[in-house]
This record gives sequence, structure tokens and C-alpha cells, in this order.
Amino acid sequence: MSRDNRAMPASLLMVLSTFLFATMAVCVKLAASHYDTGEIVFYRGLTGALTLGLLTWWRGGSMRTSVPSMHFWRGLSGVCSLSLWFYAIGNLPLATAMTLNYMSSVWMSLFLIGGAAMLGSARVDGRLVATVLAGFVGVALILRPTIAENQLWHGLIGLLSGMLAATAYLQVSVLGRAGEPDYRIVFYFSAGGVIAGAVSMAFNGMHAHTLTGAVLLLAVGVLATLAQLLMTRAYSIGKPLINASLQYLGIAYSFGYGILLFNDHLTLMGLIGMVFIVGAGLAATLLRTQTAPATVHTSTNEA
Repeated sequence: MSRDNRAMPASLLMVLSTFLFATMAVCVKLAASHYDTGEIVFYRGLTGALTLGLLTWWRGGSMRTSVPSMHFWRGLSGVCSLSLWFYAIGNLPLATAMTLNYMSSVWMSLFLIGGAAMLGSARVDGRLVATVLAGFVGVALILRPTIAENQLWHGLIGLLSGMLAATAYLQVSVLGRAGEPDYRIVFYFSAGGVIAGAVSMAFNGMHAHTLTGAVLLLAVGVLATLAQLLMTRAYSIGKPLINASLQYLGIAYSFGYGILLFNDHLTLMGLIGMVFIVGAGLAATLLRTQTAPATVHTSTNEA
């Protein structure tokens, strides 16, 4: 990353990152009319892996790792989440797909509650329970309008992408504690996307490239990689709660893009559902910040 980016405050990095992620989602939605999800995942991963590989070589870093199995499981959950999210983007209103993916913070709270119950903890934080309930109320409000449009299946796919993203973020936290640098974690995640996309294309075939399609694929990869680098930097120098709060600007950007470019229409109930999910996500982040000094990079939009 350039020295100018290094000098940027975390808040500005987050604003730029969320805008780039939302713009990437627009390109994914447009590319979905030219390519299958697996193809988009492949080219997104290829762009990211090549970019990070070159940056690492230029800086004299190394991709050698002592925990390959941990990267495998993080990559598996992350790539599955990414594929489901791209699928949801192609079939749902843009802001709806983005919001359902942001449920990852709420899923992590649910995992904490489940872990406490399995370990026989005498007390489960009632605030976490309330956070999870509020999040699922938001999901119900968002998905209810889509049932009439026969899009419930796509909504559930989007919801599942957020759940898998939560497991990926938890694995990222473990890798960080094991001493793995951010660039190496993201590189192996991108490489996993290349492999998964290649397998998908082997079974489903490949679409012929057009100039428009190729530009969209390149844009997806470049925007995603740059956004991820900016967000990683923001979380390394900024306060987690402030970063998480600014991250939800991605939903607002997507809402605007959806109206301007795709003629999306969200009902009042759907908008209220988004508010519930954003509030639940912020509350979950606040509670984790209060209870753990090292916070997971939550909801990076790309697991």
C-alpha cells in the first residue's frame, strides 16, 4: 500500500473500503448476467492472489506457513461464504444481499452463546441473547417481502453466506494469534477461490469472454483486493467499534446503487429490518470489544 494510504486515518480508510466493496458488488451483479458464480469467484481469486503475490515479493515477504491446515479450513469456509454471497447478489436486490451478509456479527454472537452452553457456563450474557433475537427479527422483516416474489431461497442463501462468513472470521482470529500476517491469510483465501472456481468451471463449463464481461471480472478482482487491503489497514490502526460502525455504510451505498442502477424497490418493512440488523451487528461488536482485547475483523464483506 502506498505511503499516502498509510497516512490516512482509519475512518477514511473504512469509508473508502466500504464504497469499493459496494461498487464491487455492483460489478458482481452485472457480471452475473455474463458468467456463472464459480467463474466470478475464480477471477476474483486470481486477481487477488496475483496482486498479493507480487506485493509480497516486492516487499521481500514470504508465503511459507507452518499452519497449512488452518489456512485450508479458513479458506474453505471463506470461499463457500463468498460464493453464496455472489450468488445472492445476482438474484436479490443489492442492499438486501449486502445486509444478509452483514448478519455475520450476529452469527458470531450466537456461536458465543452456543459455546457457553456447551461448556456448561452458569450464565449467558442476556445482552448477547437480545442481540441475536434483534438480528433475526431484522431477517424476518427483510425476507417476508421476498416470499411473494419467490425469492425466499435466494434470501436463505444470503443468510447462509453470513453464517459461513462468521466462522471464517473466527478462523482468521485464530490465524492471527498463531502469528500469520494479514497478507498471507488473504493470499491463501484468494488461492482457495481460484481452486474452487476452477473446479466449478470444470463441471459447468466456461462462458466466452466479451469486452464488457472481461472488464467486469477485472473490476471485481481489483476492487475487492484494494478494498480488503484498505479495510485490513483500518482494523490494524483504528478502533474496532468505530470501524464496524463505518462499515455499515456499505449497506447505504448498496441501497443507492440499487435504486439508481437496478430499479430496486425496498419496502418499509425491509428498511426496518435493515435497521434491526445494523443495530444488532453494532451491539454485538460492542459487546465483543468489551469482553475481548483482540477483536475479529468483523464483516469484511469478503470472508
